[in-house]
Amino acid sequence: MKLADLPTPALVADAETLTFNLDTMAEALPGRRMRPHVKAHKCTALARRQAALGHVGFTCATIRELEGLAAAGLGEDLLLANEVLDARRLGVLDARVTVAIDSDETLRAAVEGGVREVLIDVNVGLPRCGIAPEKAGALADRARAAGLEVRGVMGYEGHVMGEGDVDRRREATEASMVLLRQAHEDVGGDVVSAGGTCTYALNTAATEIQAGSYALMDRTFTYPDLPFRPSFWIHASVISVSEKFAVLDAGLKALSMDHGNPELDEGAGKVWFCSDEHTTFAPSKPVRPGDRARVWPMHVDPTVAKHERLHIASGDDVIETWEIDLRGW
Repeated sequence: MKLADLPTPALVADAETLTFNLDTMAEALPGRRMRPHVKAHKCTALARRQAALGHVGFTCATIRELEGLAAAGLGEDLLLANEVLDARRLGVLDARVTVAIDSDETLRAAVEGGVREVLIDVNVGLPRCGIAPEKAGALADRARAAGLEVRGVMGYEGHVMGEGDVDRRREATEASMVLLRQAHEDVGGDVVSAGGTCTYALNTAATEIQAGSYALMDRTFTYPDLPFRPSFWIHASVISVSEKFAVLDAGLKALSMDHGNPELDEGAGKVWFCSDEHTTFAPSKPVRPGDRARVWPMHVDPTVAKHERLHIASGDDVIETWEIDLRGW
């Protein structure tokens, strides 16, 4: 199949760039140093590529993701880096499952669900989940008293990912890791799990990094210090042309807008706005209905979750099609 044969809108990744991103991370963080976060791509086929490079432990955001990885034979070491109040679906999986907890309620859910191993989720600055660092040790003690194995701690410095200056990003990462190390001293265990694509080379405190976006790569985070390159786009068709603008058949229901407007290839034109099924843009050169364009979303994770499959392309050829089989809950 050729790219021109794809029904649009279609989610496409460039095979060579994807391979470059995967290989670059595997070289930088080999084996257990890297625990890829599958929330970014929600695709067991891509997870198999990561496992083949030595990254056999995975981070997940949903129970559905753990179930899918376990069913695919990728359950050697799965971490649900998210709080859940009903873990019954986890305790029956044929996989090693570790769950993040930050309260007595999530501790109780792990016990009742048959989960045997946990990490203490620590708030290191991102106003999301996580217990206060000074309370982490006491929660770990209660978890052990309840019969759970506490493997260590996790904390996500997600609030620093948007800092483009590498020195300020490093400083902010180190400040967050001071909090996580303090908590780890009280909690114990072998695991200090943290980090993301934008801090993978800066976070030296973690025993494992939970990067996810690097494979397809957020266009928002193409900082000079990061080697990863955007490898995916929405293949779209021009469906209407007016005097000053044209319209593509990919809109809000095909791509995420939480990090801003998508972009077109350099020299193709400027995006004006997106609506449900359309992207309106000012073309840099004349276009006609039926012409194809590459629309580059700024944020990987929520864009991928809108699609049923990912087409892998080499030049104009579609060489593989992967199911986005970890979508939903």
